[in-house]
Amino acid sequence: MHKLLRSSTLALLAAGSLSFGLASCGDTTTENTDVVVDNTTATTVDSTTMMADDARMGKPEGVMVDGVAMLPSNTIVQNAVMASSVSTLVKAVQAAGLDGTLSGPGPFTVFAPTNAAFDKLPNGALAGLLKPESKDKLAAVLTYHVIPGRLVAQDLKDGQELTTVNGEKLMVMVKDGVVMVGNGKDAPATVQVADVISSNGVTHVIDGVILPLAK
Repeated sequence: MHKLLRSSTLALLAAGSLSFGLASCGDTTTENTDVVVDNTTATTVDSTTMMADDARMGKPEGVMVDGVAMLPSNTIVQNAVMASSVSTLVKAVQAAGLDGTLSGPGPFTVFAPTNAAFDKLPNGALAGLLKPESKDKLAAVLTYHVIPGRLVAQDLKDGQELTTVNGEKLMVMVKDGVVMVGNGKDAPATVQVADVISSNGVTHVIDGVILPLAK
């Protein structure tokens, strides 16, 4: 288990061209943890410097996922383990060796694909990524779903570009109050459950796996 998010680990994950059957993550960097909005760089919003999360959301008891309360006192991983609809993601996070990282201090914002989202991938794609020899490729895909900092739903604006832990950009779209995230080319994933607050960040459950664009 990793106990801290080490820059050297992220640099290794981001270095070089990490190809995935449908998309390549390309050369990445982990030094830039800024959010870019309309081509203007702005510091990642951290809710802890604003209102307390429970005050902002009005749900101090925790958001319900699969009938289970996701407790703000738990880490991202501890809450995810209790939610049956993201068990595939938990398995993938463990296979990539990121469970220790996502149990660390963070904070992180995680866009968490459901089991049904992983089922949409082509046959054999997930199985291939879960192989030990594909650990770095799997980590590159998973870290494309993780943003440094804590961003609740009200922080996400239409047209935002978020820099992921992978180093690639994630695009935010908001239509009629519905938040979507994507790579800017493929159909975006829709947030199904927002603002799952944990002690070290926030999770938004989404209905699709987002793949970095090939370089």
